[in-house]
Amino acid sequence: MLPEESRVLPESFEANSLKRSSWGLVVTGIVGGTLVAVYAVTTPFITPALRKVCLPFVPATTKQIENVLKTLQCRRGPLVDIGSGDGRVVIAAAKAGLPAVGYELNPWLVWYSRYRAWQEGVHSSAKFHISDLWKVTFSQYSNVVIFGVPQMMLQLEKKLELELEDDARVIACRFPFPHWTPDCVVGEGTDTVWVYDASTFRGVKRAPESRCFSSRSFK
Repeated sequence: MLPEESRVLPESFEANSLKRSSWGLVVTGIVGGTLVAVYAVTTPFITPALRKVCLPFVPATTKQIENVLKTLQCRRGPLVDIGSGDGRVVIAAAKAGLPAVGYELNPWLVWYSRYRAWQEGVHSSAKFHISDLWKVTFSQYSNVVIFGVPQMMLQLEKKLELELEDDARVIACRFPFPHWTPDCVVGEGTDTVWVYDASTFRGVKRAPESRCFSSRSFK
């Protein structure tokens, strides 16, 4: 039979075991926290890509924004940017004097947009909401801006035709709507903007003076 003292673990061995156990907990906590942080940051970007129709974030160029603002000359009423990204279109419209709202699915982009609106001094007239565009009704907006993708344009065309008032204007950037005939086209190449008046795609007659410019192309 072993002596009593030989069956007692040395104090130094117990201390080392406790130390290794503590380090294991620290490492586990760091790894777990990192994974949670990565999940929180990447989920808003990955989730939209898993949807049937994905509206990717591609920032509007300075020229695209200039073309959009051209089509808004003489326009009144609230503007909505569908898929507002980092908020630059909404902010530009607000600085031009239009109350503007942006709907965006990515919360990080919405929070950044709100910060930029505050920084530019237009936070009272430029609002941003975290929302899926298919769950929003656009009937209250007189001006609609969309930087869409071909896969969504037909479905969105039907939605807007049902919801918008006859005096509304739709401004499509990068891709036109499949069935509507534009009232005018501004710019060229990737900066092209197509302008559609609701009265036109509904066949409602309007007085010539109600248009801000004639149906022709601008560059």
